[in-house]
Amino acid sequence: MSVLQIDQLNKHYGRIHAVNNLSLTLEEGSVYGILGPNGSGKTTTLGIVLGITKASSGHYQWFDGRYGNKARQHIGALLETPNFYPYLNAEDNLDIIAHIKRVDNNQVDEILELVQLAHRKKSKFKTYSLGMKQRLAIAASLIGDPKVLIFDEPANGLDPQGIAEIRNVIQRIAGQGKTIFMSSHILAEIEKVCTDVAIIKNGKLLAAGPIGSIINNTATIELNSEDNRLLLSVLQDSEMVDKAEIKGHLIFIQVKDSFHSGHINQLAFQKGITLTHLIERKKKLEEEFLEITSA
Repeated sequence: MSVLQIDQLNKHYGRIHAVNNLSLTLEEGSVYGILGPNGSGKTTTLGIVLGITKASSGHYQWFDGRYGNKARQHIGALLETPNFYPYLNAEDNLDIIAHIKRVDNNQVDEILELVQLAHRKKSKFKTYSLGMKQRLAIAASLIGDPKVLIFDEPANGLDPQGIAEIRNVIQRIAGQGKTIFMSSHILAEIEKVCTDVAIIKNGKLLAAGPIGSIINNTATIELNSEDNRLLLSVLQDSEMVDKAEIKGHLIFIQVKDSFHSGHINQLAFQKGITLTHLIERKKKLEEEFLEITSA
């Protein structure tokens, strides 16, 4: 079921076309990542669908329109830098958020446990690390049990441990069946947590779909042997191989669907060639992203 439908969305800031005819569909239960270089329109897009920024043209609809103008009540969000009262602890800050949202605050302990802050719930906000502050902001977005969470660069500025903690929290939230729409420039994190991804540049959509369809599943296999000329000839004659070439002291090949490195190892053995090196490498989202955005 569609949670968010974006159709031909545009946003102009003077001569800058920040969002350019953008169309996306966010399905229920998905973790949708939006990627792009700085200034590509990621934050602007999130701001528009949250009703914070007014679109120049185009249309978006939440939950197929079934909540009317109350759709925002079913959405939690973390945009920009989290702001809390520095002299209050986590519990008190979240109580204020619940009061602002006019919802019951009986889930505060459960939410703090989810974001791994239960042990610091009585600590003042000003004593928190940056990662803890980000996790408290995520906790605030969960107040009221929203169906959808929107996170803009949730791991921005964090050290490796902080990034891993945010990743773990997002995975735990997704495990509850909630839909997540997030932007990030940390491509490895998008690859680890997202089910779907959209890549945009200069406000334009370059690619979108399940993350498995964006990342090219074709593997590159690195090979070496005592006789690379003979090995190359064997590989070029094989129906399993799409492409084979020598670069330096290694042979690089791409195999056809349903074949893998084990088949290549067996082929070499049958031809009396002993392999001294065999590694199968699949593309990462970062490589695909750089290829798509540099086109």
